[in-house]
Amino acid sequence: MNSKPVDLPSDLASAYVALLAEREALLAERDVAVADAANWQAEAANAQAMLSDNEALIAHLELRIEKLKRELYGQRSERTARLIEQLELELEELVTSATEDELAAQAAAAKTQKIRPFMRKRPVRKPWPEDIEHERVVIDPPTACACCGGSRLSKLGEDVNKTLEEVPRRFKVIETVREKFTCRDCETISQPPAPFHATPRGFIGPHLLATILFDKFGMHSPLNRQSTRFKCEGIELSTSTLADQVGFGTSALMPVFDLIEAHVFAAERLFGDDTTIPIQAKDKCTTGRIWTYVCDDRPYGGAAAPAAIYYASSDRRGEHPQKHLAGYGGILQSDCYNGFEPLSVAEKKAVPITFAFCHAHARRKFFELADIQKGARDHKRRGKPISPIALEAVQRYDALFEIERQINGLSAEERLAARQEKSKPLFDGMHEWLKRERTTLSRSSEVIEPIDYMLKRWDGFARFLDDGRICLTNNAAERALRGIALGRRNWTFAGSQRGADRAAIMLSVITTCRLNEVDPKAWLADVFARIADLPVSRLHELLPWTWKRLREAKKAPGQHIA
Repeated sequence: MNSKPVDLPSDLASAYVALLAEREALLAERDVAVADAANWQAEAANAQAMLSDNEALIAHLELRIEKLKRELYGQRSERTARLIEQLELELEELVTSATEDELAAQAAAAKTQKIRPFMRKRPVRKPWPEDIEHERVVIDPPTACACCGGSRLSKLGEDVNKTLEEVPRRFKVIETVREKFTCRDCETISQPPAPFHATPRGFIGPHLLATILFDKFGMHSPLNRQSTRFKCEGIELSTSTLADQVGFGTSALMPVFDLIEAHVFAAERLFGDDTTIPIQAKDKCTTGRIWTYVCDDRPYGGAAAPAAIYYASSDRRGEHPQKHLAGYGGILQSDCYNGFEPLSVAEKKAVPITFAFCHAHARRKFFELADIQKGARDHKRRGKPISPIALEAVQRYDALFEIERQINGLSAEERLAARQEKSKPLFDGMHEWLKRERTTLSRSSEVIEPIDYMLKRWDGFARFLDDGRICLTNNAAERALRGIALGRRNWTFAGSQRGADRAAIMLSVITTCRLNEVDPKAWLADVFARIADLPVSRLHELLPWTWKRLREAKKAPGQHIA
């Protein structure tokens, strides 16, 4: 709105009014421009938030697809495992970014009057446990009407917002009182006997003792860190005091450990493996070993409960596993480490050990030579082409593993029949192919090592074709050792050989609980509360699988277990 010179008023008052009108018009135009800019910014922020949400959704769906494939087809290749880990990290970053963009879109939309902010569609929250503690906080209601100011208010209803909150652990001291009575006739003093405790004098209660042991051996939290955490919560428990209680708790669990050990070595088939564990010596740390033996008959529908037992040693000499397996006779699935038991010794037993080797180890040696991604990362192999022989070996193995996924969980007889029909032709063809390729290779070829690794031990690798109980891999034992490998960074080393033995006892009971889908912490607390009063004839009730069955029977309607 620009006035022409001829239109300007001649008097001062009229000129002033015209100037105000001009200024108001300019301000209105500026407000419109600012509003348009704010609208554009809000729409751009909404678009960015929507894009980030779509990217997070795509990553979430890709992760779910890969996890469903693993559940449907069983253990997949190393490449797929790395892909899932990468997808999980990518999903974490994308969801965080999408939330930040959503907040930015809301802030931009708040500056406008026409643009609605973008709201992400979040997954349905799972219900909280039924036994979780609830606290009701009622906000003071109004005392007068907000409209007319009247005081005659009648309650119409209420709106409830539920928020999950964390309450620091609460500690309590239990005072067990034993009253004394005297007889007025004979003056004899009578008093109820002192209750039994898992630890002397009952200084630490069963639930707290279970927490200390589970955090140390199940969650890999050293005692010095636990002591610091207790101090922050107002409880002074020194590291030496906690270590004292760990010794008491481990000793109390020895009878259960012995029962689990007997159960494991009574199995028809075992998975065996070992991993390194640093052990503190006089002047340095030595590289010791943790050995595990796992019985798990679920792959062929066996009725025996799964369990795991651990042992510690200061080195990897063969005398250690040979001592563990001295009284065992059955199938041992492991890698090709000869220290488990020399064949000459195993065959002389009354019930000899039958060795079945792990095909995952054999496949891994070929996979390393056929892994394009690893070759690109490894500077030593950079520029080297992948081995076509190794690639074909991996593809042949993948066909065998696909058959195993289809028969997993069937009976031993059904598995054997399927292997004879489908796997045997493939495996026999692989044998002939490996022997034929071996004759064409030079001694400097990298693929010779994995080929010889299999050909020299072919009978042990082919044993799965004649027994439906045998699995194709030793993954059950490797999974049992995975927690130790993950926890080594936290506790760094075992304080002594006895400390390593103590860790083996606790790992045995905790892993056995997990194999039977039992909460280790709840199981430990119940065992510590009952084991002192339980007769030896009923100790079997504390085995994780029996403990779970009895608790489920108690929860069932109309059932009562003494």
